[in-house]
Amino acid sequence: MKSLLLLALLGASAGASAQKILRAAPAAVTAATTVTGRVTDGATNEGLPGATVRLKGSTLSAATDAEGRYTLRLPDAARAVLVFSNLGFVTAERAVGGLRVLDVRLAVDRKQLNEVVVTSMGVLRPRSPRPAKALRRRAEEASAGYSGDADYGAAPDAWGAPAPLPYPAQPEAGAGDTYAHTTENAFFDARQTPLSTFGLDVDAASYSNVRRFLNEGQLPPRDAVRVEEMLNYFAYSYPAPAAASPDPVRISTELALCPWNPVHQLARIGIQARQVETASLPPANLVFLVDVSGSMQEPDRLPLVQAGLKLLVQQLRAQDHVALVVYAGAAGLVLPPTPGSQKQVIVDAIDRLQAGGSTAGGAGLRLAYATARQHFQKEANNRVVLASDGDFNVGESSEAALEQLITTERETGVFLTVLGCGRGNLRDSQMELLADKGNGNYAYLDNLDEARRVLVAQFGGTLFTVAQDVKLQVEFNPARVASYRLVGYENRLLAPEDFNNDRKDAGELGAGHTVTALYELVPVGSAQPLIDPLKYSTTAGLTAALAGPTSAEVLTVKLRYKQPQGRSSQLLTQPLTGAAGPIAAASADFRFAAAVAQFGMLLRQSDQRGTATYAATAALAETARVPDPDGYRAELVRLVRLAEGLSGGGVVVR
Repeated sequence: MKSLLLLALLGASAGASAQKILRAAPAAVTAATTVTGRVTDGATNEGLPGATVRLKGSTLSAATDAEGRYTLRLPDAARAVLVFSNLGFVTAERAVGGLRVLDVRLAVDRKQLNEVVVTSMGVLRPRSPRPAKALRRRAEEASAGYSGDADYGAAPDAWGAPAPLPYPAQPEAGAGDTYAHTTENAFFDARQTPLSTFGLDVDAASYSNVRRFLNEGQLPPRDAVRVEEMLNYFAYSYPAPAAASPDPVRISTELALCPWNPVHQLARIGIQARQVETASLPPANLVFLVDVSGSMQEPDRLPLVQAGLKLLVQQLRAQDHVALVVYAGAAGLVLPPTPGSQKQVIVDAIDRLQAGGSTAGGAGLRLAYATARQHFQKEANNRVVLASDGDFNVGESSEAALEQLITTERETGVFLTVLGCGRGNLRDSQMELLADKGNGNYAYLDNLDEARRVLVAQFGGTLFTVAQDVKLQVEFNPARVASYRLVGYENRLLAPEDFNNDRKDAGELGAGHTVTALYELVPVGSAQPLIDPLKYSTTAGLTAALAGPTSAEVLTVKLRYKQPQGRSSQLLTQPLTGAAGPIAAASADFRFAAAVAQFGMLLRQSDQRGTATYAATAALAETARVPDPDGYRAELVRLVRLAEGLSGGGVVVR
């Protein structure tokens, strides 16, 4: 039954004309259904961790947990067929029908396992029954994040890495998507350029997008990998601001030898934002702006967005309000501001959305901002939540025009959160730009679990700003540091004079957010200087640094931030002192952050990756998996091993 287009109303106020579009739910539409189950080894009946459960004909999928259990939310369960696959087992398909619990036992694929030849150091390992058992166990434990090489009684080079999954042929990774090109940061001489300045970035879209590529059997395009977003995807246990402190953020620092270049050092700067309980957060004035154009029809787009927003609705309180705006060929108000106590009304409006038509993104943004301004509350969190693949192709669609629109609107106090989805025409560069200019953050939804993480588990951090226009400026002591390089943040760099300029826009920090920055340092005396000594520069400052009491300082971190509604910035400082110890003796958070950065450099094929390997990266991350209550650190280890297989390292499948 075709969707009905109802109610085009013209506002009666002077000069105002807002088209309102309501979409009626067709009778054939069925609500999404949650299906759960357990995937087990057909021979032993033990749970299979890391098995993939995918909706046939789509990219909607889930991975089993350590017990082999999965949960998948299906848009049309009655007609759904699920595909169950795991390394070393025969792929199975099962129709869901009316089932809500679907358990599957997978048979061991003897042929597949016998065709796996493991090579290492140029030595061909003979085929035998042992690889089948060892590789099956390795695949299971790699999914759960364990290494366990010693359990097999074999050398790590023989069984230490899993075989890549047998993926079908696929188009070039990222074909059709748009990513902003970035040139990796170079080293700077600390004498000539002692200051490094950048705006904080709490976006995490790059990591979930990279995960999507790897889970689909492809290495991501280089420009899809933004190391700072991979770092900031994870939570770290940095010291929190003191309860009595007026500052909503706190700086911490640490120093160790660099794992990918032991002659160098690695400095870790951690920023922890104050945690605020949901009940204590200010009221929310939210406008959901949903792209319902034709490009959003796929299951990993509009249906995924709908499921994610409905999860968010369950977090709303009575004092919160939500409006719903859609845009396709035109923009319309589907739901006026509705209190959070009327959850079913909001959910029903979300369920009625359907995709079709072109994409008038600029008109949608204008209407969403106008709706947020009409119900603006000074002490509230006023925010537009945009969900789209970023494919704006009608009206105000150039990056310059959209940037100007959002830059103007943010001055009203209405911020922007961007949820990206889909592939093949993903405008990642545009989505990141919109969030950056809109004083918000950008997340990429590759599955429903990521939507739950962003909109439920990180509800406060995603939607409630505790500090805005946060900038860092690091001054390096030339007595300790010959040269330095900022790892990542290439598109967040600022001029030194921007640090004290309160009109210069920078990043925002949400409640409970952590931000991590890493600097690779070349210590004085460890290498040839990048440039010769300057003939006409004064040496007085350098002499004082060498002889004075501050010579133990490696660097000083300066941070500026504004209160959410503030106009003037506040300054915080924190020096880093002491000697660099081995990375193995550093904190678990530091080791894990170093492993994540190393992983990003390998995926980008960075010229600065030094001696880094996927195996070394997995080993380093493995030592820092605790604490890991949600399993995200274990997942990183699994992804590193997937990347190793896809890059041709460790195991060859013939």
